[in-house]
Amino acid sequence: MADTTGIEVRYFAAAADAAGVEKETVALPPTADLGALKAALVDRHGAEMARVLSVAAFLVDSELTRDLGRAAGPAVDVLPPFAGG
Repeated sequence: MADTTGIEVRYFAAAADAAGVEKETVALPPTADLGALKAALVDRHGAEMARVLSVAAFLVDSELTRDLGRAAGPAVDVLPPFAGG
């Protein structure tokens, strides 16, 4: 079993602005949860990403969640609140 796996992270709206990219791959242990992914993204992108992630939801396997204990899976979308309507 590999020590790390690549998690494809896609960013939208303010999350993309904070990351400076629309998608990237983050290497984490295969058992990583969303809390570990969040910590890695804050380490990589800093305070603005921390602010965005404090209100963002995550889309994992077609499930929208804010549960940081949920397994990250191979792909995660970061969805900050959207304004407008």
